[in-house]
Amino acid sequence: MTIADLRVQELILMECVSGSQAYGLSTPASDLDIKGVFLLPKKNFYSLKYVKQLANPTNDIVFYELGRFLELLAVNNPNILELLNTPSDSVIHKLPILEQIDNQKILSKKCKDSFGKFALSQIRKAKGLNKKIVNPVGKDRKSPLDFCYVNFRSGSLSLTSFLEHKGWSQMDCGLVNIPYMQDVYGLYHSRTIPYAGIIKNDRSNELSLSSIPKGESQVALLYFNKNGYSKYCKDYRAYWEWVDNRNEDRYQNTKSHGKNYDSKNMMHTFRLLNMAIEIARDHQVNVYREDRDFLMDIRSGMYEYEELLKLAEEKQRAMEEAFSNSSLRDQP
Repeated sequence: MTIADLRVQELILMECVSGSQAYGLSTPASDLDIKGVFLLPKKNFYSLKYVKQLANPTNDIVFYELGRFLELLAVNNPNILELLNTPSDSVIHKLPILEQIDNQKILSKKCKDSFGKFALSQIRKAKGLNKKIVNPVGKDRKSPLDFCYVNFRSGSLSLTSFLEHKGWSQMDCGLVNIPYMQDVYGLYHSRTIPYAGIIKNDRSNELSLSSIPKGESQVALLYFNKNGYSKYCKDYRAYWEWVDNRNEDRYQNTKSHGKNYDSKNMMHTFRLLNMAIEIARDHQVNVYREDRDFLMDIRSGMYEYEELLKLAEEKQRAMEEAFSNSSLRDQP
């Protein structure tokens, strides 16, 4: 079953323009997002071919099976509530049967958590981007050697500086464990003895141990900051996976306003919090945003990062108070 099959077999119950276009927050660079609901044929519904939703490769087009759609409505999922309440000028196609779904019986105080958690996830995304932009990880990957230190004179010295000072190659060095001293090794050096080296090659993630002939003198104690190296490897992988997969248009927008946060994520944080307050107060889902100017100011980077975090905390408190005072039912 594909989206093309839904169209050919006329299984679509509702199809709407969604996202920034429906919110009234689009820019010339905005994609066209489509969401909708479909009815699965009985032979598929009662078989191993049941599918909850269908999407295109970029997730710009998503259709939910009717049962899944109702299931998500029952937990007040923000995306699905927005789909149900899509403004009429953004509805491409909608069968009258869906008018039987009573929005007033669906909205409940569950929206406090569903919208609030969604908003907080956007803040975490913005914080994550802020961290990556402010703390870039160099493309040249470090090795365990960069996290090793030796005792030198009355202090310590990085291993790379120590080797450079001595004019030694790490491949001419040998290591042995020091009993009862975690991540501390005895360091030996010889240009004639075939030691294993401190690491085997540039791709190594562990230190190498060598057999040391009897009578050889230890030249230093070596400490390997193993936890530091492990954290660096995780940060390196996360950063460069983000670089490879990031939305380049959004990243360039972030660079252009120079505030070091994903302004689109922050804009959606406030959109979600404002929508939640409106639901608690007015018992309706306002997809098209009357607060467009404020939200677009956030997107264009007119606010400082810390200022937005403070405003978001204030909005979250206002949302919690609004639901505390709301006459909405507890459950749909």
